[in-house]
Amino acid sequence: MRIGELADRVGVPADTVRFYEREGWLPRPPRQGNGYREYADADVEHLRLLIDLRRLGLTLEEAARLASYCHSGHCADTSAELPRLIADRRADVALRLSRLRELDARLADLERHVAETSAGTGSQRPNRGRALAVVDVGGPCCAAAASITDVAEGGCVCCSPPT
Repeated sequence: MRIGELADRVGVPADTVRFYEREGWLPRPPRQGNGYREYADADVEHLRLLIDLRRLGLTLEEAARLASYCHSGHCADTSAELPRLIADRRADVALRLSRLRELDARLADLERHVAETSAGTGSQRPNRGRALAVVDVGGPCCAAAASITDVAEGGCVCCSPPT
């Protein structure tokens, strides 16, 4: 089969196939007399495994190594290495989820703060009337920047009771 058919069967652009081949992640196929690449069913399975491993979050190097093990008949090596790689990816995902939850909480605090100070609700003073110099040594340039910095640091000058 030609490169376009291989790409279609795996669901990637032909340029992806060329890239993997050029970088050595996919074995170079033999060429026909007219110069066209001639792929076999084994190439489909090799590329499909490579793409599926990448979709699991493995690095290209890891995915290519595992796919090459299977392609060359060393599936036991893939079976031995895959559990560790999956555990590593899951740990990475858990860390990213934790950081995203922290970011979401910070954004929620900031969203609440901006909404309250803009409306002047409760004991908060309106943010609109806060005067900040455009150029201020060591300070934020505007009320929005001050809100972000103050909330991120755990306090807010504009929301504190007047002294």
